[in-house]
Amino acid sequence: MKKIYKEALENSPVIAAINNDDSLKKCLTCDSEIIFILYGDIISIPDIVDKVKSAGKLAFVHMDLIQGLSAKEAAVDYIAKYTKADGIISTKAPLISRAKDLGICTIMRFFLIDSMAFANIEKQIKNVKPDVLEILPGPMPSVVARLKKKFSSPIIASGLIAEKEEVYALLDAGAQSISTTNQDVWFL
Repeated sequence: MKKIYKEALENSPVIAAINNDDSLKKCLTCDSEIIFILYGDIISIPDIVDKVKSAGKLAFVHMDLIQGLSAKEAAVDYIAKYTKADGIISTKAPLISRAKDLGICTIMRFFLIDSMAFANIEKQIKNVKPDVLEILPGPMPSVVARLKKKFSSPIIASGLIAEKEEVYALLDAGAQSISTTNQDVWFL
């Protein structure tokens, strides 16, 4: 992972995740150096990324949530060429692989719903080698600790994080950061 992304991740224990225009406006004033963009379409995403970057923040686009983009490698090419996003987030291995080919920072998202999903992480990491792992749901400090022992990649815990104590427990368990759309948590 490039030094600038690693430092921003270290400096952003809470990452603002935005899912509408109101949250976009609010995230521009939070302390997080990284913003996860979880909304938009092929028309609006260049402007959304530009607003984030103009505020001096790194923009990570969640490829799976942008309307009008397919789950094809060309979608990553589009994001790279027309938005200048700093990184992508996806659950899809081919998109992560293409982004790595283009030199874009990658965050691979995993939904940990059972032990089979947990076991699948190792296989995916060996094949795709994302820069960062993002796990959902977030409030699982014991699972974060197990993942941290097993993998050297930074871990971001996301989803359902609403309390200051949850943030501290996840960071203490080994998460590099947490991401949330809960604006109250952005300003802890």
